[in-house]
Amino acid sequence: MEMGTPRVLLEGIAFGESPRWYGDRLWFADWGAGEVVAVGADGAHEVVLRPDFPTFPMCVTWLPDGGGLLVVSSSQDRVLRRAADGSLVPYADLSAVAHGWNEIVADGRGHVYVNGGGFDLMAGEEFRPGVIALATPDGAARQVADGIAFPNGMLVTSDDSTLIVAESYANRLTAFDIGPDGALSHRRVWADLGDGCPDGICLDAQGAVWYADVPNQRCVRVREGGEVLAAVELDRGCFACALGGPDGRTLFLVATKWAGVENARGGPRTGQLLTVTAPAPGVGRP
Repeated sequence: MEMGTPRVLLEGIAFGESPRWYGDRLWFADWGAGEVVAVGADGAHEVVLRPDFPTFPMCVTWLPDGGGLLVVSSSQDRVLRRAADGSLVPYADLSAVAHGWNEIVADGRGHVYVNGGGFDLMAGEEFRPGVIALATPDGAARQVADGIAFPNGMLVTSDDSTLIVAESYANRLTAFDIGPDGALSHRRVWADLGDGCPDGICLDAQGAVWYADVPNQRCVRVREGGEVLAAVELDRGCFACALGGPDGRTLFLVATKWAGVENARGGPRTGQLLTVTAPAPGVGRP
């Protein structure tokens, strides 16, 4: 399917990640600037959160039913919740499961999933497979999946039955059934992506997944099994994507010129937030 030319909504971003449509704005984390930013459809934006911990990486999600914004503090192996006064308070301790965390998503029943890469890419460590943890409201966490080849984006289907995770180093999307207690089972390959390297992902109402691809500088829409339905080509690495807008059919793309791990912090602000109209509205979470 032919896609229109993306429009730049915001630029000058240090290192954008974790876009989520919430309320009437697109929220994203700028890892390079250490901020969470909210952007309106007209490009008007504001910094809504400046955490006081190292923010590379830092991902966000919302609890259902107004339960609040959750923030992953990878450096502290913690999930934090934004309180009514704007402060960040403890939500769950991940340190007993693993160290070093990335993406987060909450389903409609309040199950909170956080994944970790298993190794510190930024420090140049050798690859080790990662895990998915379930963080619970009592402040604890437990491992619910392992052997994930660099887990990246995650989503939960609108019926809360399935979690899909991007395995960047395995070039695939992997699905799990979600049990009543939040346990994950029936692991399977949802889509083999060939040379696709999935980062952030989102789901649409036709059951297709969009995945951001950094090395191939694009965002790709695939159906279960891996058939490519559409692609948006960019001039820089696409790190994450989200569907939102008033009708849910705006595809938001977070893209940055990737110059390698050694240049990921403190370099030129090449990050952009772009938009293009999608063929189907977004569903599920985040």
